[in-house]
Amino acid sequence: MTRITVAKGDGIGPEIMDATLAIITAAGANIEIDEIEVGEKVYLAGNTSGIAAESWETIRRNKIFLKAPITTPQGGGYKSLNVTTRKFLGLYSNVRPCMSLHPFVSTKHPLMDIVIVRENEEDLYAGIEHQQTDEVVQCLKLISRPGCEKIVRYAFEYAKQQNRKKVTCFTKDNIMKQTDGLFHRVFDEIAKEYPEIENEHWIIDIGAAKMADTPEIFDVIVMPNLYGDVLSDVAAQITGSVGLAGSANIGEECSMFEAIHGSAPRRAGQNVANPSGLLQGAIMMLNHIGQTSVAEKVQNAWLKTLEDGIHTYDIFKEGISKQKVGTKAFAEAVIGNLGNKPSILKSVSYANNSALTLPKYNRKPAAKKELVGVDVFVHWNGTDPNVLAETIKKMECTGATLSMITNRGIKVWPDGFNETFCTDHWRCRFKPNEGDEMNKTTIIQLLENGLNQNIDTIKTENLYAFDGKAAYSLGQGQ
Repeated sequence: MTRITVAKGDGIGPEIMDATLAIITAAGANIEIDEIEVGEKVYLAGNTSGIAAESWETIRRNKIFLKAPITTPQGGGYKSLNVTTRKFLGLYSNVRPCMSLHPFVSTKHPLMDIVIVRENEEDLYAGIEHQQTDEVVQCLKLISRPGCEKIVRYAFEYAKQQNRKKVTCFTKDNIMKQTDGLFHRVFDEIAKEYPEIENEHWIIDIGAAKMADTPEIFDVIVMPNLYGDVLSDVAAQITGSVGLAGSANIGEECSMFEAIHGSAPRRAGQNVANPSGLLQGAIMMLNHIGQTSVAEKVQNAWLKTLEDGIHTYDIFKEGISKQKVGTKAFAEAVIGNLGNKPSILKSVSYANNSALTLPKYNRKPAAKKELVGVDVFVHWNGTDPNVLAETIKKMECTGATLSMITNRGIKVWPDGFNETFCTDHWRCRFKPNEGDEMNKTTIIQLLENGLNQNIDTIKTENLYAFDGKAAYSLGQGQ
């Protein structure tokens, strides 16, 4: 018996949750339920996070959270409960199966059956942004080895559990050699531990184009946060309906399962909503906790119901659908098909699989870390990098000599091009001369010299080598 936490949410949430629970209970799900209140009522009661402290305790105690869509009130001050939950509970993996239901749901890709596994906590979504000059703002892209290892391992373990044959990695490491480069390197390392599963890597732009054009060549796709956010919605849409997709958010301790659509308040209370998205989330929950035979039974019954042409209004189509039904009647039809399998759509079989086993991250031995330079970022309104270089050289001290200036990553000094457009945001790289060493005191001296010269320094980035290997980007054009 697994105890789970359930939130019925807002809008159509209570209706589709009741339908979902009725189906999985009828199928024999071995669960006990603790229900909590989250969402609009909690927000409007004065809790800007949309969830009470005692509800957090229930979620953390039970570890498994099945959540219907919620409504976040309009206006400032209200935090996204989804984002808060993912961050607070360490739900590092977002999993989105995207399967074609052709010919019963219209799609241009009848053979599509892919799963997007998206890193869920870091990348540009760390949300660390700053305005640094009049013309330039920055967003920090943070990629960690633990984050990479956990998401990549989850992708391979998921493929193993679900009898899938290939895991593909999407990155842009031809440009972002440090951040996306780390993600790709970790993928290659972990792939070696799963020789029975094919692996491959694609650059994100051509990979996304191929996924949109020929999705049937992919199976499981793993990628960093931003790419995964965009492509999981693209994948759901091209299957034929975002409204049929479920989502899992997996952490080392806790997991959350939901539909990817919103609360649709205009449809609330009308018994018309399609519960399929939340039902797909519940099926993923059953697989996650090891009740795979029940998950298989529910998934095949759902496929058989769609195949029978029993459809809710959102996917009903004359000539294909046979009966337009509401939320309750659709659930009853799925329950009636428990034990049956589809004959046209591909049935699933994972009843003999076990729950996912996800080891905790083990920190690697520390590398030898050596300070080998520093980038000093400067706010300067001029346009000639040669003029700036003469000023910046006045910052030099023992152990720190100006070696390069870039603007938006492009080398503009020495030997820059007049055609390069420059903003007011300049990166000035200092390196020690041969025989000299740089340390933190050197950097302090640099900044003091800049202050004495009225140079507007806005930030620094230390340049390191790890085990003798440079761990920073060159300027474009170097």
